[in-house]
Amino acid sequence: MKKKKQDFSHLSATQPIGIFDSGVGGLTVAREIKKLLPHENLIYFGDTKHLPYGEKSREAIVGYSTKIARFLLEKNCKAIVIACNSATANALKEVLDEVADHVPVIDVINPVAEKVAYEIHNNVGVIATKATVSSGLYRKSIRKHNRFIKVDELATPLLVPAIEEGFKNHPITHSIVYNYLSNSKLKNIETLILGCTHYPLLIDEIRQYYGNRVRVIDSPGIVANQLKMILDQHGLLNSKNPEPTYEFYLSDLTKTFEKISKKFFGNSIQLQLQTL
Repeated sequence: MKKKKQDFSHLSATQPIGIFDSGVGGLTVAREIKKLLPHENLIYFGDTKHLPYGEKSREAIVGYSTKIARFLLEKNCKAIVIACNSATANALKEVLDEVADHVPVIDVINPVAEKVAYEIHNNVGVIATKATVSSGLYRKSIRKHNRFIKVDELATPLLVPAIEEGFKNHPITHSIVYNYLSNSKLKNIETLILGCTHYPLLIDEIRQYYGNRVRVIDSPGIVANQLKMILDQHGLLNSKNPEPTYEFYLSDLTKTFEKISKKFFGNSIQLQLQTL
């Protein structure tokens, strides 16, 4: 059966882009979107009250994700980016059911998996939360496009809490990173996917471990490019906005989120508490 072409003619290029994650990780995606699409208005929701999603049940993740998607739809967003691997792995179908008739939805796993499948021809490792690894979505998505690639996935549950607690460039985080990357599951990989949007915040430490032996995939950049392509396809790119706005909503205000968001978007941004 032929897939019905989506009609987004009711949307306008001037509407904002909605982005959500469990915490600060999605800011790595938001930052790349800001760089690539500097005229776009952005609305970000960080569900800091319920982080980390990677330790939650699928039912809980679905509940959080669909509520946030509805909130972003109500905020008049023209597209929604699920900037969270755990939400993508466990709630993508439900989010699509909720909002895909109204706006395009971009996730953080499928664009990365497709790019890796067509460009990489060696052993691939994935580090991610328990919820993402349990879903097996990276392996399924990559092998759907290229069944010859060997994919090894490793759950790395301590990284998100360490990042959210502000332990970036800290001996504790160095120790956790080195412990995980030395796991035998990742012994023969030549490419590594950071299967959580928090992990690019540790990319220097990860690259330091591997040197030039392993290619580390820039997932946020791939997702930003996918978003640009989809907006362009539907005539929704905003190219005439000299003063874009950035709105940040959090389910719980945290010092780490404030620090990283202001580093990426400037000290003048305001964080707003939003209960769903």
